[in-house]
Amino acid sequence: MTDTATTADTTIEELDTVAQRATDAAAGWSQTSPRERAAALVAAADALQGNADELIGIAADETGLSTARLTGELKRTAVQLRLFADVVVDGGYLDVRIDEADPDFVLGPRPDLRRFLVPVGPVLNFAASNFPFAFSIAGGDTAAALAAGCPVVVKAHQGHPRLSERTTEVVAEALESAGAPAGTLQVIFGRDAGVTLLKDERIKAGSFTGSIKAGRILADIAAARHAPIPFYGELGSVNPAFVTPAGLAEESDAIATGFVTSVAGSAGQLCTKPGFLFLPAEHGLGEIITSEAQKVPEHRMLYPGIARGYAQRRDAILSTRGITVLAEGTLRFDDEGQAWATPTIVSVTADQLEKHRENLLDEAFGPLAIVVEYTDEDELAPVADDLFEGNLTGTVHAGSGEDSEALRSLVRWLEGHTGRVLFGGWPTGVAVTPAMQHGGPYPATSNDAGTSVGTAAISRFMRAVTYQGAPQSLLPAPLRDDNPWGVPQQRAAAGESSDWGSAAS
Repeated sequence: MTDTATTADTTIEELDTVAQRATDAAAGWSQTSPRERAAALVAAADALQGNADELIGIAADETGLSTARLTGELKRTAVQLRLFADVVVDGGYLDVRIDEADPDFVLGPRPDLRRFLVPVGPVLNFAASNFPFAFSIAGGDTAAALAAGCPVVVKAHQGHPRLSERTTEVVAEALESAGAPAGTLQVIFGRDAGVTLLKDERIKAGSFTGSIKAGRILADIAAARHAPIPFYGELGSVNPAFVTPAGLAEESDAIATGFVTSVAGSAGQLCTKPGFLFLPAEHGLGEIITSEAQKVPEHRMLYPGIARGYAQRRDAILSTRGITVLAEGTLRFDDEGQAWATPTIVSVTADQLEKHRENLLDEAFGPLAIVVEYTDEDELAPVADDLFEGNLTGTVHAGSGEDSEALRSLVRWLEGHTGRVLFGGWPTGVAVTPAMQHGGPYPATSNDAGTSVGTAAISRFMRAVTYQGAPQSLLPAPLRDDNPWGVPQQRAAAGESSDWGSAAS
């Protein structure tokens, strides 16, 4: 029994060729003008949508996700590429800063200084299992790195190898037809191949979406290299949601139905699934949660490895003393190891969660969640601080106009421990938009200095360079006074330093 269709792992000799092709492509791709690079990204988006029927068919066969879900995800992937095309043309992401030469600078004569961001070089992206388009070959990490001017090598996920191969063909052909150098986008197969390439000095940054265990291993490899490289891993998150008594009084039924819908979507195989819902004791939502969960039809899990891991976590939780089962759910395996699941939801008190934290707190990647009953709203922030590490999201359902010290304390805790704080709604569903933050403190990510969704994602694959006293003819285009690319330039004029500090008065 295997987890995937057979796909040959990339050999050592092939890896060397891949790394060299990416290195050779780096200079040309990084030097493309904004409009040329943007046009290539748009061409890739067009190619994805032009081949949508074929790609979605392969994805549905390999992952078990619905055609409707995959159609929306492919559209999201194309939109993301188009968004980054506009980011590239705008040029603000280059963060150009120019300090004019100033003989009267308050600390002594200042030379002409010009700073901007440049691509780091070839990026290795480890694709995710649960988003075969949006976090895979042409997904967010790839789009951000390509937009930054970095060639990308994607280590395909074993859960959808045929889709990975075909998507690479479609997107790479589109990029190269639009002028990108050969080798701007490539794919490799096999876990050992991914580890080997991550150690290759020609790779200058890494990105990953997957488990805490695998992500931490890769992050440590990246850090242990002779020349350590940045590694942006999205690892694990339980995304706690909190309902205040006032919030419960206003929207009890909607909270129950919305919670079950969020837990059950895509068989719970989403990094933003709310794994814990804190409700006031005697909330009265048990019956509606049970009823809504029992209405959910079974959904195939992504691949056998995911299903086996979910089965272990589900068994551990269901066997924990003191839990109340609201919806036992089902998990059915076939002869090939594929599995189909319906939601499992249990309830515990806050004290029981603390007592059995070793069994209950770890992420269950599948349609399972835990309702936690609390008695004192003032204890929400302290309890959360005791139980949870970093998360991608945290959600608050409060009453209209509610403003208490307990609520403020909870919000402050969420700001310090999550990347996205939601008021109302549910965290599943991540908008592809400039203000989105999809990241968070460890273990949500290995490096919370960036985001894997939204336009700020581009900064992860860039580094700063300053030119000092350089002649105009040798300056990169974004730093020149004639500004041929038309990018935003932040200038510090000569003579300003004598007034520093006056803005505070």
